[in-house]
Amino acid sequence: MKSGSMRGITGRADVRQFALFLVAGGTATVVQYCVLVALVEAAGTNPTWAAVLAYLCGAMTSYLLNFHVTFKNSGTGFRAGLTKFLMVNLIGLGLNTLIFVLLRDLGVYYLLAQAVATGLVLIWNYAGARLFVFRGEPAAVASRR
Repeated sequence: MKSGSMRGITGRADVRQFALFLVAGGTATVVQYCVLVALVEAAGTNPTWAAVLAYLCGAMTSYLLNFHVTFKNSGTGFRAGLTKFLMVNLIGLGLNTLIFVLLRDLGVYYLLAQAVATGLVLIWNYAGARLFVFRGEPAAVASRR
């Protein structure tokens, strides 16, 4: 059995935590896509700008859910976590926008381009949240092993 300090992102607690991260992320993604479609279809916003604004709405939803649910016992304070989360997600926003723009330049429909960008940036966002923003082993998750 691995000790808490030597455990990688492979234990049962981490699988449960990743599942919670996916639920929080799924909810945030619904928010993101609703904002994206509303801005593009109803407001006539340029798809790239709409994708940026929608990403930011989704990111804030994600932070709130991850702070209060996924990583609630990490010992990370709200402001300290938010600062780190913003750093990770500014990079995520850059990656998302780059992928989105490249695919749009290739003629890919904006929702499909966003879906691909979302899938690829998910890996970065989880690693950043788990290893940088909410470092530490959540007690509630670890105690269920």
